[in-house]
Amino acid sequence: MSEGNTIFITGYARIPQGITANQLYKVLGIAVEVETETGEIRDADCTLATTVGKRFFRELVVGYNLEAGVEPLVRMFEDRYYGSAKKAVIAALRVVEQRYEAFKIGAPMLEEE
Repeated sequence: MSEGNTIFITGYARIPQGITANQLYKVLGIAVEVETETGEIRDADCTLATTVGKRFFRELVVGYNLEAGVEPLVRMFEDRYYGSAKKAVIAALRVVEQRYEAFKIGAPMLEEE
C-alpha cells in the first residue's frame, strides 16, 4: 500500500464502573487504521484490559469494510462479545463510523462526547 492511503480514526466511550478496564482507563478507546479508497479496516487496537479481549476485538474488526455501515459489525459484537464493556465497545464503534462518514464528506473532525 502506498503512503497516505490510510487514515487513523479513534472512538471513545465510558466504561462501566466495577470492571478492570474502568480502573485502568475510565473510558474505552478504540483505534482503527482505515484504507481511504475502500473503507477497509487494516489494523485496530483498543484499551480493553486483557490481551484476549484486545485480540478478540482486533480479529473481529480487521478486514471489515466501513462502507457497509457499522451495524453489521455491531451485530457481530452483540452476538459474540459477552464482556462487561460490550456497550462501550459498541458506542465507540459508532463514533468511529461517524468520524469515517465525516472524513468522506470532508467535514471537520467531530469532538469526543
